Amino acid sequence: MRDGGYLFVTFTDGRADGEQIYFALSRDGLHWQDLNGGNPVLCSRIGEQGVRDPFLLRTQQNRFVLIATDLRIANGKGWEAAVSGGSRSIILWESDDLVHWSKERSVRVGLPEAGCVWAPEAVYDKARDAYLVFFASKVKYPGETEAKHRIYGSYTKDFETFSEAEIYIERENDVIDTTIVQENGVYYRFSKDETEKCIRVDCGADLMGSFVPVGSKTLSGLYGVEGPAVFYVKERQAWCLLVDQFASQKGYLPLLAEHLADGSFTVMEQGSYDMGGIKKRHGSVLSVTEEEYMRLAKRYGMAEDVV
Repeated sequence: MRDGGYLFVTFTDGRADGEQIYFALSRDGLHWQDLNGGNPVLCSRIGEQGVRDPFLLRTQQNRFVLIATDLRIANGKGWEAAVSGGSRSIILWESDDLVHWSKERSVRVGLPEAGCVWAPEAVYDKARDAYLVFFASKVKYPGETEAKHRIYGSYTKDFETFSEAEIYIERENDVIDTTIVQENGVYYRFSKDETEKCIRVDCGADLMGSFVPVGSKTLSGLYGVEGPAVFYVKERQAWCLLVDQFASQKGYLPLLAEHLADGSFTVMEQGSYDMGGIKKRHGSVLSVTEEEYMRLAKRYGMAEDVV
């Protein structure tokens, strides 16, 4: 009997409705089939009326929360306006079954002086029995000559009320696009070095404690990538790291590692994976049960089962 699969939530580009939420399913986490005929599953008609960088979380109550950047570059305002005077809110949906979703709502989480709130994600903090929601904002503090991208964090228990955002990750270089996973009681943070245009990794036992760098020869030599998404592929007993090859506009590239501690990632060869029909940009992957998988496949018209 099949044992579930994986749900990819993403946005795309090159089309008028590209900055909305798209779904794809996979049995093995490496071969994907787009749902809903390759059309958006969820659309935001509030705020900037577009969403990027979606992240899907399964809560401790087995409900689902989807958060995303309130941004639509197709509006024509340009990247400078998005960075320096963009939305300080995130767009949020909730669901009990991944099929029926609440109406989108906007939640202000950014600092008043922030230029933007980008790529929000969330992780459950067992020690504090709350969810750490983290995102990138560009802020200029007194004494600084120019604004800088840092990762900020805010805690919530219900995704209704959020604590005031505080600096969570600050480095010498600008940092954006962070994702966090846990292995053997250790948290691993994957972030984009916005200056070097590559992915850096660090680890720590407490989300709010100290973190130390994790060296990776593969990642340190892989440039022009962003939007890291990390998930465990049980069929291969390995972690899959997806990186968006934005510089070359080639979409996502998967890398595999048996363990995260040593940073030993192997780049998968072309032909050994299939990212589906539509180009996928900065998203996230969630492991789903067989019941959830089949419910999604039936609801969104998947013609045949995925490998």
